[in-house]
Amino acid sequence: MSQNLLKKERDPSILILDFGSQYSELIARRIRETNVFSLVVSNLIGIQDIQDINPQGIVLSGGPNSVYEENAPTCDEQIFRLGIPILGICYGMQLMVKELGGTVTRAKNKGEYGRAPITIDSQSDLLSEVKDQSIMWMSHGDSIVKLPHGFLKIAHTENTLHAAISHQEKKLFGVQFHPEVIHSEFGMTIIKNFVYSIANCNPDWTTEKFLEEAIPRIRDQVGSKKVLLALSGGVDSSTLAFLLYKAIGNKLTCMFIDQGFMRKGEPEFLMKFFDKKFHIKVEYINARERFLSKLKGVTDPELKRKIIGGEFIKVFEEESNRLGPFQYLAQGTLYPDVIESAGTNIDPNTGERIAVKIKSHHNVGGLPKDLQFKLVEPLRKLFKDEVRELGKNLGLPDEIIKRHPFPGPGLAIRILGEVSLEKLNCLRDADWIVRDEIKKAGLYNDIWQAFAVLLPVKTVGVMGDKRTYSWPIVLRCVSSEDGMTADWSRIPYEILERISNRIVNEVTEVNRVVFDITSKPPGTIEWE
Repeated sequence: MSQNLLKKERDPSILILDFGSQYSELIARRIRETNVFSLVVSNLIGIQDIQDINPQGIVLSGGPNSVYEENAPTCDEQIFRLGIPILGICYGMQLMVKELGGTVTRAKNKGEYGRAPITIDSQSDLLSEVKDQSIMWMSHGDSIVKLPHGFLKIAHTENTLHAAISHQEKKLFGVQFHPEVIHSEFGMTIIKNFVYSIANCNPDWTTEKFLEEAIPRIRDQVGSKKVLLALSGGVDSSTLAFLLYKAIGNKLTCMFIDQGFMRKGEPEFLMKFFDKKFHIKVEYINARERFLSKLKGVTDPELKRKIIGGEFIKVFEEESNRLGPFQYLAQGTLYPDVIESAGTNIDPNTGERIAVKIKSHHNVGGLPKDLQFKLVEPLRKLFKDEVRELGKNLGLPDEIIKRHPFPGPGLAIRILGEVSLEKLNCLRDADWIVRDEIKKAGLYNDIWQAFAVLLPVKTVGVMGDKRTYSWPIVLRCVSSEDGMTADWSRIPYEILERISNRIVNEVTEVNRVVFDITSKPPGTIEWE
């Protein structure tokens, strides 16, 4: 991502330098929860780029390295002389200490991981309204043994002498814990103190403000040209469709490719919802037989995904040529898809740091090179929860905004083994019953995903006076915040009983229902 692009769309109030922390994205989300715009960039960003962006505050993220290691990630030391308020978190704090003349070593006694109460030693802007002995989340094996000139210790824990430090005059601060995680009791208080009181940011990052800026920007970019959007019916592409239609009207054409692996009734719902109700032009492409024939005899799950993805591109290319020409392709790319890498990778051959690159978004990366589209990606600076809020403001109903995530290859990867029309119809009916009962119980919005999986084995059962030999269905219900980790949902027994009874009574060729109680990790949410 060029820094010009960052500047072009909106000046971030808070810039986050990423040193490889698993929480860098979470820091950005927490800052945005204060209605302040934030962006994650590489730790290798240059001083001139930072000055061009002109942030009101900078956060140095944590990271897995030790600052005294060879090839440990660093940043331009001039950053500490820009006069911009800086908050270092864990590794970021230790790096600031090292660069400014302090000393960091491996902890002599032991590291500190998990919950720990902090003792506040002196008043500071950073810890204002933070209660003494409040719990913070620790994760470090190194310690600061000497502070740079002008810094003060403002908090400690039983095992960490410098749990928080400050240079009030230069507005340089550091914490040895993670205020961004929910386990830190006053974590958001600390973030708000830095964002509002120290960096003097205004809470003006809202979906209403985003709409005010996005619509004229889309119009300026597109002009009188035509835009094509591949519509899946998910919250991202649906929100994008509404946003583009509001901005450019009938210059937008949506293409819905029905590969035959959607949930029960969804193709009909999407066409009725977009085309009939809101008059957003949708070209329906029925490619069910084409996709199904390509999967004949295929059992390997990764090969399934590749075949479906490759065939989707072929169909998309054929149909866009037929319907076009289109000058622009709209993509529902979100910010997590384009966050810059941590910049901590080392070339194994040269020992040199690898140049920072943006992660390729799967939709963009898979398109044929001879499709000469210019990209329209208005959502590329938004997180998922921000997209849902935007969709709500644009008038999307809850059945789209709050719908559970659904994999691109659809039900084809929820059928283990070879995919057939019979299995698809069986799984479609079972999956609908699962979601129907979860909704009736009022649990749908409390669960990240609830769905059915069909196994490629047959089990013995008794139905009436007859012996049966039919497929089992696996019920998978998980709770999660972002899908990175997940726990199995504790569904009441009576609801599980209703789901099981309905499936074995209403779905042909199913005589057994089992409930998956595996968390992620060690398991995954999907079975394939």
